[in-house]
Amino acid sequence: MKNEIEEFALPFVAAVLDKKTEGVIALDVSKLTSVADVFIIGSGRSVRQVKAIAGHVRRKLREKGKKSLNIDGENEGNWVLLDYGDVVIHLFLESTRRFYDLEGLWMDAPKILKDFIDKKISETVYDDDEEDDDFWSSEENEYEEY
Repeated sequence: MKNEIEEFALPFVAAVLDKKTEGVIALDVSKLTSVADVFIIGSGRSVRQVKAIAGHVRRKLREKGKKSLNIDGENEGNWVLLDYGDVVIHLFLESTRRFYDLEGLWMDAPKILKDFIDKKISETVYDDDEEDDDFWSSEENEYEEY
């Protein structure tokens, strides 16, 4: 690890990467704002996927004893913000991410954990036959066949 901020951010980044989150980056904003030390940004391809990622991240981090201070946007799923104090996770629908361009707004912030993120992504093998139960809502399974 380069520094203690990277070490501190690692479980948060790992939780975000668990759910096939796209375009994940982690920014060290500790010298640029007092709001947080790290911003983690990622995208999903649909509102449903963004919501599933957010739910998964909350569960994984809760298992590690980390509770969010606030969650915004989870019902809408266009931009879900999970605030863990020193770490703020932004999960976007891709079009919403491009519109708000947080990477551009915080372009002076150094990217951290880039090697870890790249390695995790390269290790991920997507199996199209494997169903992700958390991804699909239970409502879809309740319809009767005609």
